[in-house]
Amino acid sequence: MKLPDTMSGVVLTGHGGPEKLVWRDDIPVPRPGRGAVLVKVAAAGINNTDINTRIGWYAREVTSSTAEAEGAEVDAGGWAGALQFPRIQGGDLCGHVVALGEGASRLKLGARVISPNCLPRPRPDNPLHFIVIGSEIDGAFAQYCLMREDDLYDVTVAPLSDVELGAMPCAYGTAEGLVTKAGVQPAERVLVTGASGGVGMAAVQLCTLRGAHVTGVAAPSKADAVRQAGAVEVIGRDDPLPENTFHRVIDVVGGDRWADLLRALRPGGHYAASGAIAGPMVTGDLRDIYLKDLTLHGSTFQPVEVFARLVDVINAGRLKPLVSQTYPLQDIHAAQADFEAKRYPGKLVLIPPED
Repeated sequence: MKLPDTMSGVVLTGHGGPEKLVWRDDIPVPRPGRGAVLVKVAAAGINNTDINTRIGWYAREVTSSTAEAEGAEVDAGGWAGALQFPRIQGGDLCGHVVALGEGASRLKLGARVISPNCLPRPRPDNPLHFIVIGSEIDGAFAQYCLMREDDLYDVTVAPLSDVELGAMPCAYGTAEGLVTKAGVQPAERVLVTGASGGVGMAAVQLCTLRGAHVTGVAAPSKADAVRQAGAVEVIGRDDPLPENTFHRVIDVVGGDRWADLLRALRPGGHYAASGAIAGPMVTGDLRDIYLKDLTLHGSTFQPVEVFARLVDVINAGRLKPLVSQTYPLQDIHAAQADFEAKRYPGKLVLIPPED
């Protein structure tokens, strides 16, 4: 196909509120160089990381929850510090390959692809080094996205729509990383916080696939959706947690209930975190950790085999995300407002305009 010279999309012009997301119709369409491919974006999910990056939440001086951090004055609020503006955000990419750079031969033109949002870039001084789509490189909130071929995974055969696939990379990739780090095993009791959100609901499904007995923490109004994802039980967000009950805790919330999560673990239990939407600054009793021989895991870097395993499950038709709403990409302000208000369970997805 003949590529257009310009495309439409949303650019982030600086850290701040929704007004920093600006619609443009004159963004140059990138051309793939060696080893790269150009993807025509079909769908792009909304995630906490998009909002966190916009408001600069990753800056160390920000210590509040995502909801309270908007308006903070920061210079280095991206995953790896300072961002280059303007930046096209969008960590959830589903699209179709439309151009191949020199040396790119693994994927065929027309292939449907997704990518992890955290792209491994190991180096000698940091084997866990990574970059993030929509932070260090441009992402999927535009009609086209330039990617390295080896960062893409073919999902042409997956029995899911483009919209469903566009809801999965960030949430399900993060959840698969968490579940892998925590070492979830069949028949174990697992507690998942934020279970009605994208990552939490993905974790419920992935733990259930592993044969675990899953308890989700969610608002009562969303409990049915969490049960449909596979949870055997649902505990309200403000309800007490049983102590010494769970083998594993999967946490994306943090905040002032962190100590309760440690007490909820059995001796020898594992806690894994990959988010802190209720606040990154937590307090707890160290005795709960060492007297119970708990193991704590942080999970962000995704080894290649983790996302590859997830793609195998997706292509086999064993996962299906809950997509509650879709929006034209032009309506990103309204979509992010609905997301921050936690109006819907599961995922919200943006659809770019056709050429």
